[in-house]
Amino acid sequence: MNGKHPTPPDAGFTPDQWLARTHEVTNQPPALENYNLFRQDRALQEAVDREGANWARSELDTYGELVGRSDIIELGFQANDNKPSFHTHDRFGHRIDEVRFHPAYHELMAMAMEHGLHSSPWQKPGPGAHVARAARYYLHTQVEASHGCPITMTFAAMPSIMKQPDLAETWAPKILDCSYDSRNLPDSEKQSVTIGMAMTEKQGGSDVRANSTRAIPTGREGPGQAYELVGHKWFVSAPMCDAFLVLAQAPGGLSCFLMPRWCPDGSKNPWQIQRLKNKMGNVANASSEAELRGALGWMVGEEGRGVPTIIEMVAMTRFDCMIGSSSGMRQAAAQALHHCHHRSAFGARLSEQPLMQNVLADLALENEAAMTYSLRVARALDAGNDEQEKLFLRLATPVGKYWICKRTPNHAYEAMECIGGSGVMEDCIMPRLFRESPVNAIWEGSGNVQCLDTLRALQKSPESLDAFLGEVNLARGSDRRLDGFVDRLTTDFGAAISNPDRIAFQARDLVDRLAVSLQASLLIRHAPAAVADAFCASRIDSQGIHNIGALPVGVDAKTIIQRATPHV
Repeated sequence: MNGKHPTPPDAGFTPDQWLARTHEVTNQPPALENYNLFRQDRALQEAVDREGANWARSELDTYGELVGRSDIIELGFQANDNKPSFHTHDRFGHRIDEVRFHPAYHELMAMAMEHGLHSSPWQKPGPGAHVARAARYYLHTQVEASHGCPITMTFAAMPSIMKQPDLAETWAPKILDCSYDSRNLPDSEKQSVTIGMAMTEKQGGSDVRANSTRAIPTGREGPGQAYELVGHKWFVSAPMCDAFLVLAQAPGGLSCFLMPRWCPDGSKNPWQIQRLKNKMGNVANASSEAELRGALGWMVGEEGRGVPTIIEMVAMTRFDCMIGSSSGMRQAAAQALHHCHHRSAFGARLSEQPLMQNVLADLALENEAAMTYSLRVARALDAGNDEQEKLFLRLATPVGKYWICKRTPNHAYEAMECIGGSGVMEDCIMPRLFRESPVNAIWEGSGNVQCLDTLRALQKSPESLDAFLGEVNLARGSDRRLDGFVDRLTTDFGAAISNPDRIAFQARDLVDRLAVSLQASLLIRHAPAAVADAFCASRIDSQGIHNIGALPVGVDAKTIIQRATPHV
């Protein structure tokens, strides 16, 4: 000490400069970037191998490296920091109905389409095709989820469009093309197109049979023929798609139509965007309200069979909701695990403190169970004409969409809380994950709609329950907790199924338990013992009711955390 200032430790600084250095930043984690999302996800690697897509491992490894790059991660932030803007007219007064996006959005769209996220199982069907595509989508949407909406709709539209061969001949090659063309031009001038859908209206919402939009024949009637569509649509997501599958009331009842953005003569099809939705999440993607003022649409499928025609598209979008929510869980868990691995408090690393271990292990469990369920559904999609797999899918799709998507918001919040105050800041990905988390639970049919759809499946195809429980019971005898859980569930279904009011009132409880039973069965058969035991101890013993961070004493949290933590 010299009486005025302490001796500076660095001779390169004057005493006054040294005093101006208020602190050194320590005990902060490095950014979770420049890592391989596939290689750092053991549960996903195992699922890919198990469900039939081992042949895609090299491609997925390359893609995991790509989406983990800092510049690709930054695209997600840029796309969400710059909302789409709507322009009704050009400067000369011509109606254009154009939505403009930040360049980062277009880069993400191009990346997705160049890698076949909208088309690969249709281009090259076969064992593991849907599994490989689901795994790639799972990796991709961890970077940015909202542009997945037009990618999913384009992917999901193919089964419905193929029901109308004359339209498919023109549109399918452009849907399957692995290039991206964002220009607002007639489809005749483009090599590739994207497809959206517009079903719901103000008065009905999910009750599409209440739709009032009219379809008026312009000449000959029936499948493949042209109609004028007059009415409105309450939700048109990704309104810059090149065409949309639309439901409207034809003379013979509610029917499905393909409505292009432009008419074949190059004129603008007369449907007009009224405004963009001001959404809490899914910000980078535009959603809109539209009015149809005699818009051209070609009938797809049989007249009066609009819902059965479009339902295959809906089933595929619900499948992607499962993958997308599982993906959001993985990114949230990865962020929390990474943060707590690198940060210390109260004299110890956060990931080594018992209560935090409980939370982190539980976040990892929830994510692995969701992803494992989703990829099992992907394998069923790959099974093609296998009748048992079709029956399994009929229940597994609404059950999984309901459960996985509904579990995501609380999962996102708990992961955010692990990070603390900095996890609430907009320069962290967590606020975006949290805002995105309710979207999939509500879109493509909310929770009650999924539960009621499950009941309809049971009514129309009672054998679908046998197929679902048959898959669950492949684990019978491996864990007494699951055996008892399934026995009680089967008894409760038997008591409720003959009473429509009772089973409707109990639908959520029954569907909850269906979902948990399948997740438990899959984990018992395929996951490490620590994962399966913790899941059964926390979800099965508690009859499916469980809050994150309430794992019982005795679970091997350390092993679960080590398995799930990404290392950068």
